[in-house]
Amino acid sequence: MKNSAYTAKDITVLEGLEAVRRRPGMYVGSTGPRGLHHLVYEVVDNSIDEALAGFCKQIDVVIKKDNTVTVVDDGRGIPVDIMPKYKKPAVEVVMTMLHAGGKFGGEGYKVSGGLHGVGVSVVNALSEWLEIEVRRDGRVYRQRYDRGKTVSKLEVVGESKKPGTTITFLPDRAVFETLDFSMEILAQRMREMAFLNRDLKITLTDERAEPAEKLVYQYKGGIVDFVRHLNSTKEQLHRKAVYFASAGDPGELEVALQYNTGYTEAVFTFANNINTHEGGTHLSGFKAALTRTINDYARSKGLLKEKEENLSGEDAREGLTAIISVKLREPQFEGQTKTKLGNTEIRGFVESTTNTKLAEFLEENPKEARQIVNKVIQAARARQAARKARELTRRKSLLESTSLPGKLADCSMNDPALTELYLVEGDSAGGSAKQARDRGFQAILPLRGKILNVEKARLNKILQSEEIQAMVTALGTGIGEEFDLEQARYHKIILMTDADVDGSHIRTLILTFFYRYMHEMIEAGYVYIAQPPLFKISHDKQTIYAYKERELEEVLKKLDGKPVGIQRYKGLGEMNPEQLWETTMDPELRTLMRVTMEDATVADEIFSVLMGDKVEPRRDFIQRHAKDVRFLDI
Repeated sequence: MKNSAYTAKDITVLEGLEAVRRRPGMYVGSTGPRGLHHLVYEVVDNSIDEALAGFCKQIDVVIKKDNTVTVVDDGRGIPVDIMPKYKKPAVEVVMTMLHAGGKFGGEGYKVSGGLHGVGVSVVNALSEWLEIEVRRDGRVYRQRYDRGKTVSKLEVVGESKKPGTTITFLPDRAVFETLDFSMEILAQRMREMAFLNRDLKITLTDERAEPAEKLVYQYKGGIVDFVRHLNSTKEQLHRKAVYFASAGDPGELEVALQYNTGYTEAVFTFANNINTHEGGTHLSGFKAALTRTINDYARSKGLLKEKEENLSGEDAREGLTAIISVKLREPQFEGQTKTKLGNTEIRGFVESTTNTKLAEFLEENPKEARQIVNKVIQAARARQAARKARELTRRKSLLESTSLPGKLADCSMNDPALTELYLVEGDSAGGSAKQARDRGFQAILPLRGKILNVEKARLNKILQSEEIQAMVTALGTGIGEEFDLEQARYHKIILMTDADVDGSHIRTLILTFFYRYMHEMIEAGYVYIAQPPLFKISHDKQTIYAYKERELEEVLKKLDGKPVGIQRYKGLGEMNPEQLWETTMDPELRTLMRVTMEDATVADEIFSVLMGDKVEPRRDFIQRHAKDVRFLDI
């Protein structure tokens, strides 16, 4: 609460605003749903910064019936005094000039998140209109903007004893492909922000629903509650979660962790509330300390014999769910998506803190410590058993194509950037696909039946599966810690399954495998889902394909009263090679859906629910989302 002065002198301007409307994707990611929701995140992030500074206790987000969004906070309110250099109120400068804010060296904020200061002006630039209301010094100030330009003076419109800021905006229809906000997407983000900011209350209201839907997020346990939430769909190994925090010159650190009986790790890192899904120095420090501390404890208690080799990092993280959250003054982000923390000083700080605090927890909680160490030792033994199987698949991938899986119909091109691999459900469809393909750049790998559910198995068992061995060998990347994206033999992996329940299940099993063991493939944008047609409409020697029910209805409406034949494709095998080529495999005509991973914590939760051991969360998920299913084969 010290240095609470926040006035016009704390606002710094770096450059103008015109470029935003010309290239909106550079600032919010896209002009589709992703960019649309990013507008809300940026306004909320400004309020979160007030919470980080200790001045905001509640944030309210409301989606109105006309797709306007209102965000209200009880922070200090954006400064309204005049900035002499620009002869404008500070709030107007913040709203209309890029890189203007209290985060570039003034005393307004010690730490901040969002798009590093460009956020709220970008929202203004990409909105048809935006209205801001500032409650400060007992007065209420209001100003309006159209597409980033000021259209009214800052006026005093009332009085208020409570400070804060209210921003209402309507995204620009000329910029965004859709204005349809998803309550589910926003709810995931608001819940995450509430977890990361202990005691902060965030409400999300959707007035489009009848009656209005309201969600309230507030967690007294902070990231401990976050870990418990992520583990709620899994069987916990120990009930007591590990939590520790520390503050020093490099910044502040919070860590919460808890093991479950599963075989996959779920470690998520944040820097100033930004999800650093590419990791970085804070993750490196945590991993090193976790492995060393568990090894030291296991040896000191005689749980690991002298002749036994050290437990690896992979062993130490099996079944681990953890949140690492750091707050620092000048975060340096690296990586393609700017979500990898690069501050070197934070690694040592996280490592030394984790070493000390985790060792204390293990000594003070011998029951939980023994459960954790025994789990890690079991993982080590399984790893040693898996080593031979993994080396076998790696050797295969390094040999010539004669050692590739026998059922793989490879392509003649060798350039991975130009080639694609179809993972096809069943030998019948695989046969059609082999006849339909362009042999120059399209490879076909038929998969027999449903592959192993990797959510319920260790790597040694996974590598015993013939179908998974065939995929790993064909892809050439290796698996697990030995995975190397540079060795990928194809830059398009296309999942082609039937448009029925079994096909959906097989697709989910394959996606689970990619997410758990080759998630870099998804992050690189290499994984796609084929979109075969659902219907074939025959009319007067003419063939029309419909990929959705809506398309079928539109075709039938155009052909109203004319004789038509309709075939509903249950499986890919029902198409002859020519039909399969022209509908699903011809790059000129086909439609592919790229698999992306917007939020790793949400993805982890959904895979655990759908593919894990616990039945109850899966039943709840199905009941909750049953109303959203529009067509389902049974």
